[in-house]
Amino acid sequence: MIIILKNNPEQRQLENLRSWLLSMGLHIHESKGESTTIMGLIGDTSSVDMDLIRALDIVETVKRITEPYKNANRKFHPADTIIDIGGHKIGGGHFQIMGGPCSVESKEQICLVANQVKNAGANILRGGAFKPRSSPYSFQGMRGEGISLLLEAKAQTGLPIVTEVMDISQLPLFEEVDIIQVGARNMQNFELLKELGRMDKPILLKRGLSSTLEELLMSAEYILSGGNSKVILCERGIRTFETATRNTLDLSAVPLLKSLTHLPVIVDPSHGTGLYKLVAPMSLAAVAAGADGLMIEVHNDPEHAMSDGPQSLKPEAFTELVKAIEAIRPFAYKTNN
Repeated sequence: MIIILKNNPEQRQLENLRSWLLSMGLHIHESKGESTTIMGLIGDTSSVDMDLIRALDIVETVKRITEPYKNANRKFHPADTIIDIGGHKIGGGHFQIMGGPCSVESKEQICLVANQVKNAGANILRGGAFKPRSSPYSFQGMRGEGISLLLEAKAQTGLPIVTEVMDISQLPLFEEVDIIQVGARNMQNFELLKELGRMDKPILLKRGLSSTLEELLMSAEYILSGGNSKVILCERGIRTFETATRNTLDLSAVPLLKSLTHLPVIVDPSHGTGLYKLVAPMSLAAVAAGADGLMIEVHNDPEHAMSDGPQSLKPEAFTELVKAIEAIRPFAYKTNN
């Protein structure tokens, strides 16, 4: 349920309303705009008398919300959430490109690629230290050492870093990581999401392989309900009957999510297609659809990469793509909220 207040509500009446709602065991999320204040009620509102609230002098209108996600719902929070990552903002018209290798392989590799993606125009360095792989015999990442090498690359370039966590036990290693990524396989690892909700750190939440948009938003709700409002959603492709690409990149999710939620929405065209030749056109399409950012895999030697070489761009191709992205960004679709 949301309560829309009139301009400049009388403070005594407002405090009385807050106290009454809290006495009913409800949580209140307030969103203040230039001319409107919205009170979002979280909890069991079935016994709340809408007519009684609507009759108050300070209330403009009252509406019931049917969607199960409350904190992530744009109806509760009409303004876009803007997340600051080391001085680089994302959301609310701010766009960021995250670039780097699928896996951290050595100090020389990650530092070289970090400098290359920075020179091309990326503001955030991505790299996998812990790698969830379908086969137990595939490269699993450098783990804690990989995070240390990412931090060395950050020290060299000044780029904030994003890397994936797989288990709650690994979180102590992520204290200096700027963005913690939750991969597609862990999107519904609810105990992990609860723990991330207790942190004051940006979380990049990827859509699960077979997850609906509502399920993605409910996973975000786990983090938001814990008190962490810094959530970035990522469309990275879903599993369908199509076998020509690694996944099916659902770009319709971008404008739809942006109409449903205030959270930033980015796209990962590398995992979404699995083919480097498709990364550039799908990146441009994602920008046109209104994405708040892109996560793109870049490797200095994709043919010999320890993971996901076929979907990685070479630095030269990444540089050209960034130029094309900047050229079309002024024409990107803007959701009419």
